[in-house]
Amino acid sequence: QVQLVESGGGLVQPGESLRLSCAASGSFFSIYAMGWYRQAPGKQRDLVVVITSGGTTNYADSVKGRFTISRDKNTVYLQMDSLKPEDTAVYYCNAKLEVAFGQARAYWGQGTQVTVSS
Repeated sequence: QVQLVESGGGLVQPGESLRLSCAASGSFFSIYAMGWYRQAPGKQRDLVVVITSGGTTNYADSVKGRFTISRDKNTVYLQMDSLKPEDTAVYYCNAKLEVAFGQARAYWGQGTQVTVSS
């Protein structure tokens, strides 16, 4: 069984920072990629950023230069600086894992609320 456990959400004012973390645990061979998605009320879930096992990153245009993803073993971090009200959403961790030889499966965390408001 695989689990993704997120932490770090909260309420901040515009211009402030937050750091999210997501730890993958359980039975899997390796991590192909990990990343963050977000979903605002009434909107679809969108990609924020993903990092591959080789370290390649792909950021949404709306967060480039403000958000930074990093990974340490089975944990991925999202440093969010210069936060804006439009960053308000539930942030979901996603991991693409090798669960058997050559077999990949995607998993989601439970989501963490980020609210940016004055």
